[in-house]
Amino acid sequence: MLVVIRGAGDIATGIAARLHAAGCEVVMCDIERPTTVRRTVAFSEAIRLGACEVEGVRARRVDSVQDARAAARSGDVAVLVDPEAACVRELKPSALVDAILAKRNLGTTIADAPAVIGVGPGFAAGLDCHAVVETKRGHYLGRVIWEGSAIPNTGVPGVIAGHGADRVLRAPAAGVFEPVLNIGDTVHAGDVAARVAGTDMLCTIDGVLRGLLAPGVAVTEGMKAGDIDPRGVREHCFGISDKARAVGGGVLEAVLALTGALR
Repeated sequence: MLVVIRGAGDIATGIAARLHAAGCEVVMCDIERPTTVRRTVAFSEAIRLGACEVEGVRARRVDSVQDARAAARSGDVAVLVDPEAACVRELKPSALVDAILAKRNLGTTIADAPAVIGVGPGFAAGLDCHAVVETKRGHYLGRVIWEGSAIPNTGVPGVIAGHGADRVLRAPAAGVFEPVLNIGDTVHAGDVAARVAGTDMLCTIDGVLRGLLAPGVAVTEGMKAGDIDPRGVREHCFGISDKARAVGGGVLEAVLALTGALR
């Protein structure tokens, strides 16, 4: 079964990993310069580096639909620079998953594939997709919604160890992002994590630096550019998160149900 995923960030990667483990062939589509913060657990890094690996699953950048098909058949996750997912017309996948997490639908339609799954807010099951998977932390995380939409975006990050919005690092100015620290570093409030246009981006709390934009990314002031995990467990920076794994399970459930793969 071939599945195309729009987006290749950390949540999309959790989805891809679960589909891959279940035997699906996976092709992912993203932009030329991804703005993924949790880069160590995101297949979007294959676009920048040519290839990457997350929890034993290898992803590699491909530059054509034909190469994407071949890479997926070989057991790798194929990653295409294809923001509009134009490859869907040629690949004709069994399922399309929109995991861009834009909080709105950027062009996915229910007619794009036999099974179309929207991830998070911005989709309505039965209208622009067949099913929606909940992404909000809490009791309903990973739930498959067959009618209606996910919980609306509140704009407030989920709370981890008592910290919510304060664990997110934001670009202090517009310009080119220049990391000073590395993902996995132990940090304290006030440490300089990166610079933009000569302005320091300071760590807001103590913990471990779980995410940081790649060098050279163009940012706007206030844009999410880093993430601190107050639990301070370095290993968490290099493994798929509980949230991504739960959402991935919901997508896998929806794909199997919609395609009749277990019947």
